[in-house]
Amino acid sequence: MSFRFAIPSELRGAVDAATVDWQANRKIERFWKKDPSLWNSDGEEKWMGWIDIVERQQKDLSALAELGGDVRSGGFTSVLLLGMGGSSLCPEVLAKTFGPQEGFPALHIVDSTDPAQVLAACEAVDLGETLVIVASKSGSTLEPNILKEFFFDQVRRVVGAANVGSRFVAITDPGSKMEQVAKDGGFRYIFYGDPQIGGRYSALSNFGLVAATVAGLHVGQLLDEAAKGVASAKEPIQNNPGAQLGLLLGSAANAGRDKITIFTSPEIYDLGAWLEQLIAESTGKQGKGITPVDREAIGAPEVYGNDRVFAYVRLKNAADASAQADLDAKVAALEAAGHPVVTIEIEDLYEIFGQFFTWEIATAVAGSVMGINPFNQPDVEAAKIETRALTTEYEKTGTLPERQPVLSEAGIELYATEAYAAKLRSSAPTDSLTGFLRAHLGELRAGDYFAALAFLPMFPEHEAAIQVLRHGVRDRKHVATCLGFGPRFLHSTGQDYKGGPNTGVFLQITAAHAEDAEIPGQRYSFGVVIDAQAAGDLAVLEARGRRALRVHLGADVSAGLNALNAAVVAALG
Repeated sequence: MSFRFAIPSELRGAVDAATVDWQANRKIERFWKKDPSLWNSDGEEKWMGWIDIVERQQKDLSALAELGGDVRSGGFTSVLLLGMGGSSLCPEVLAKTFGPQEGFPALHIVDSTDPAQVLAACEAVDLGETLVIVASKSGSTLEPNILKEFFFDQVRRVVGAANVGSRFVAITDPGSKMEQVAKDGGFRYIFYGDPQIGGRYSALSNFGLVAATVAGLHVGQLLDEAAKGVASAKEPIQNNPGAQLGLLLGSAANAGRDKITIFTSPEIYDLGAWLEQLIAESTGKQGKGITPVDREAIGAPEVYGNDRVFAYVRLKNAADASAQADLDAKVAALEAAGHPVVTIEIEDLYEIFGQFFTWEIATAVAGSVMGINPFNQPDVEAAKIETRALTTEYEKTGTLPERQPVLSEAGIELYATEAYAAKLRSSAPTDSLTGFLRAHLGELRAGDYFAALAFLPMFPEHEAAIQVLRHGVRDRKHVATCLGFGPRFLHSTGQDYKGGPNTGVFLQITAAHAEDAEIPGQRYSFGVVIDAQAAGDLAVLEARGRRALRVHLGADVSAGLNALNAAVVAALG
């Protein structure tokens, strides 16, 4: 692993000052002693179990070895991992980066409550040959709990009540509700998390290693690579890439460069999804934040404002040398234009485990420089509370509360608060879908960002359509753009959107459900749940004074997205 930092002169002074502060006050040494005064003295030391988890995992790999042997010989062709946020994003990176390994089942991630996506996941595998992992630190998170109920019932129908428990594995913290569910259900294994490691810092704990094991990766090798990241993080700052990166990110955010745009070689593209949660949920609070921008295609320097830091994680000897050379040249152009650029090169896919630790260090250091606690997530719970209230109301009445659209046109409905709708109507050139979108996108100013929040099935065709939309906004408005699928982003970037600076302009996209899936033991269905989650998230954004507009499509999502894209093109014209 090699690092290169290109820091423009206007930012160099702040980075140097932060570096001097960390050296003079022995902050690396204090970090490894879990000194909470590096942050806000807010109990941060209680959430730093991740700094020595690699060493602890290396001491005893017997349980993981047993699991690996069992999975390999057990006749399983697929593994479904049910989880959200920190419990699922690292496993997703592993599944997409390494792919299926010979002799081991294919690893699939289920982190949605959209009924079409849940049903698609169910239909994509042979449930009679599938191992299901339920990953939930607290054991009380809505999504993995209802996903477990659904898939437990589905597997039971195939293998019978006597055998269903043996097809399930739990990863959870000791004493959680999920631990008891697993014991009562006769789960094949229970693996434990560390209560002093938050979800987004758990990649190198059992939440990442169990997934790596069942996917056929070499756990000893990946921990050796992670240990290299640990060793470098104990070095003095001049030899410590994680600390240097954190000092840059924190100093840049304080100076107004509070968006980090992530580029990668194609083989490791999904690393950005994990980085999104780590960075956004750790730093987006108290009106501050570093907003991660993932999967935004690289553009010419002139489409970017002066609010970005660029991080390029490069795989040496990538398969497509021509594409890599093109990306190299475009990143070099950003550096030549005076933007701060961090270039990280890894030589082997297993080095991604060292990246996990290095970025965790960087994020924690950035939090110190910014004066925030990088280990809490005070605003994530707000949307959960709203969702619980709505689903409880549904259980009582059989319906979710309805809002009146501010506009209906050709099967598409728009929703906003009365005050925001009036503001948009006053500036819209016409009382139409295009007019409202033009007024909404007209809210974007230098230093703002645009976020498309899609409570839709995360299918490739839907993501591709919204990617067209976001890039149109980026290129026309010269602002950072984000794309998140609900409800997974609620456990990731949602913290920054609600608790960070009020610089986001949000377009929530929902749709009617062409199909639904019932949840055993519940009156509400998956369709009701995701509708409640979308409504709850919008309510919290609105309560925080965010500029938010909801677009509701019909049951034909692809047709609705095409119509929306056409309206956005017209609005930007």
